[in-house]
Amino acid sequence: MSTAIITSNTSIDHITGSGHPEKPDRVTTIINNLKKNKNLIWDKSKKFDESLLNVTHTSKYISDVKKSFPIKGLNFLDGDTIVSPGSKKATEDAVGSIISAIDGVENKKFNNAFCAVRPPGHHAEKDKAMGFCIYNNVAVGAKYLINNYSYNKIAIIDFDVHHGNGTQNIFYENEKVLYISTHQYPYYPGTGKENEKGKFNNIFNIPLPAGTSSEEYLNAYNYVIKKLIEFKPQFVLFSAGFDAHKDDPLAQFNLNSKDFYEITKRTLESTKKFNFGKIVSILEGGYDLNALADSSNEHVNALLEFN
Repeated sequence: MSTAIITSNTSIDHITGSGHPEKPDRVTTIINNLKKNKNLIWDKSKKFDESLLNVTHTSKYISDVKKSFPIKGLNFLDGDTIVSPGSKKATEDAVGSIISAIDGVENKKFNNAFCAVRPPGHHAEKDKAMGFCIYNNVAVGAKYLINNYSYNKIAIIDFDVHHGNGTQNIFYENEKVLYISTHQYPYYPGTGKENEKGKFNNIFNIPLPAGTSSEEYLNAYNYVIKKLIEFKPQFVLFSAGFDAHKDDPLAQFNLNSKDFYEITKRTLESTKKFNFGKIVSILEGGYDLNALADSSNEHVNALLEFN
């Protein structure tokens, strides 16, 4: 067994308009770089039961999203979340990628997986699109683990530089899911204070200032590891945003590509005795193409090393 990369041909059909940072090149850049690695397994998104959307988002929101896809041109779900005709299948396949990844791990097709798809998802709340995100892919994955595989201890680790307000919103009162976020604060979307802890103390936010260095970040990440060991997750999901990189244009952290290897490795090592290495990761942010390619490669290298 090995590490799988789950992709979808439709990711490039989600058009956001000229100059938009969340663009098709993000996925093609990652995939083209990872194809140099001959040790990876490649797989595709799969169709999924729509009931998974219904337990993650409100029925009205799902209905509104379905109606939003234009026949031609672009449509705005909010100021910066844009859909095109190709977005319908891309959003479905982004969700389907994490389902495919989870099934692959559970059926021992591969050890762990990284879903290189778009649009991202962690800003999408139960009833609202935000920050380039339409459906909350990682949240659907967690719901799938609960409903289809009867897990009751799932950790979602979100190292995107922006707080995943949507994931926090969806699981704020769910004791089966521990949501952990490291993020720049104060910054978009304005959520993610330390005192936002969830009904069951299942939300753990680590807000960090602009200019945070690699050393400062990795020191803070020790608190993530401590929380994970306390929680003893049976399955780990990564919201893998690479926009904490020093070259990213949308934030002001100063991480290097190699730091994403270290983040991933530390997480794998600290949780393996609880989950036997069951980890699925899905792409969130990251908007400098070179930094995105290098950082995602480091992330995948750590996943591969764990096999």
